Amino acid sequence: MSSANSSAPVADMTVVGGAGHVGVPLVLAFTHAGLTVNINDLNQQSIATLKSGKLPFIEYDAEPLLKDALARNRLVFSSSPAGISAPGPVIVTIGTPVDEFFNPVQQAVQACIDSLLPHMVDGQLLILRSTVYPGTTTWVDEYLKRVGRNIKVAFCPERIVQGYGVKELREMPQIVSGTTPEAEREAAALFAKLAPEIVTVKPLEAEFAKLFNNAYRYIEFAATNQFYMIAKSAGADYQQIMKAMKQNYPRARTVPGPGFAAGPCLFKDTMQLASFARNQFGIGHAAMHVNEGLALHMVEDLRRQFDLGAMTVGLLGMAFKADIDDTRASLSYKVKKSLRTVARDVIATDPFVTTDTDLLPLDEVIARSDLMILCTPHSAYKAHPLGGKPVVDVWGFLQRANVVY
Repeated sequence: MSSANSSAPVADMTVVGGAGHVGVPLVLAFTHAGLTVNINDLNQQSIATLKSGKLPFIEYDAEPLLKDALARNRLVFSSSPAGISAPGPVIVTIGTPVDEFFNPVQQAVQACIDSLLPHMVDGQLLILRSTVYPGTTTWVDEYLKRVGRNIKVAFCPERIVQGYGVKELREMPQIVSGTTPEAEREAAALFAKLAPEIVTVKPLEAEFAKLFNNAYRYIEFAATNQFYMIAKSAGADYQQIMKAMKQNYPRARTVPGPGFAAGPCLFKDTMQLASFARNQFGIGHAAMHVNEGLALHMVEDLRRQFDLGAMTVGLLGMAFKADIDDTRASLSYKVKKSLRTVARDVIATDPFVTTDTDLLPLDEVIARSDLMILCTPHSAYKAHPLGGKPVVDVWGFLQRANVVY
């Protein structure tokens, strides 16, 4: 049932999944641009949090925009497909999930579209926002025609860094595609309210642009992680090697540092490309093998250095990246699961994560641990005293005594 009431303002547009990580910064960017937006989301707890003026997760620079949007009455909240606001644009932030066989599940997109259709009007603009399997935008357009609906379909991929979406939406170009000139034109006009530049391409090209961006970044991480493991096996300090590689050498300036390449996008999008390429995406498969294998490589390396069976190992950071609270696809949990088979005990802490009831305060983890692993390079750990305990730091983040690189 819709949570909107009779005194609610009329929305200019709807964002389905608007209370999620992709939706919230987008909604607030549009309200800041002067539009009234319907946040349509099944997660009623997140909706209640937003109504209270708080964010359901970390999104930097977003809370002032949320408070302003609430004060100006520019937000409508609804929690069912029937609550979408016709006839304004409908942006869907539901992407293509991947099943246990690494294959995309397009039925999830179709199910979402089917739930919305009875509440949309012909001529309305439907924008797909999250990552979709190549060809999905055209497939949605053809599907709508088959069921007798005249809906304009566009794909405008999000490419924000999690936690910094509000900032990046106003700074980065927006890729826009449409299955008709009208759809492309209307989508471009909508996102021109936010972005400094609009880049128009065909739907398939836009889909590949999103996937290629993420897969390329994932492959970059795999390259440096492979270099790290090679250097480590040879007894060399990869941080010193990187310093030598990059110092005043511009062609190496973009080489990333080693660390866990995780989260809900990079791995999944690389898998989607592998599936689309009929598993002929060799470099993508290799990247998955390296990045997912780094956690296990670390544990095996520690088994050779320490008597883990007699030790309590403390994990510092469980979010998938620094200074956010999102644990989705975090490799910290892979490390934890692997260590539990060989260590006396494994305990963990994170200053941002609130959804894991097993987490302990940082000082307790430091006190109880014989060995610690920096899983997530949160800024809070940079100068915090770690009790002189040995710390494994793949990232090269801590730069202090007792650190094992």
